[in-house]
Amino acid sequence: MGWCGIRGATSVERNDETEILDATRRLLDEMRSENDIPIDRIVSVIFTVTPDLDAAYPARAAREIGWDQTPLLCMSDMTVPGSLPRCIRVLMHAQLDCSIGEIRHVYHGKAVALRPDLQREG
Repeated sequence: MGWCGIRGATSVERNDETEILDATRRLLDEMRSENDIPIDRIVSVIFTVTPDLDAAYPARAAREIGWDQTPLLCMSDMTVPGSLPRCIRVLMHAQLDCSIGEIRHVYHGKAVALRPDLQREG
């Protein structure tokens, strides 16, 4: 069993608490299901948000879906000209029995543009 980092990102249309939490829950659920990760194998999760999102901590979404024992951290991204606005990024650390090439990274909404090379067909 090894340690893996799973990346994910999503975007929202508005700086709205409900929208941020809903988008984050969907992203976390898909990251976990795509990689077949039991909750007790999630070691930690780092969330970052662009500076234009301050209506909610995305880590709250993880707590609301039952990730009570997982260490979580929220941070703000740097402001870079031309960067994607209203974006939530996730770096999930998990203990898994797979190779790096088998990890399924997940990108939703406009965040797909961050890593088009990782998009799957279908």
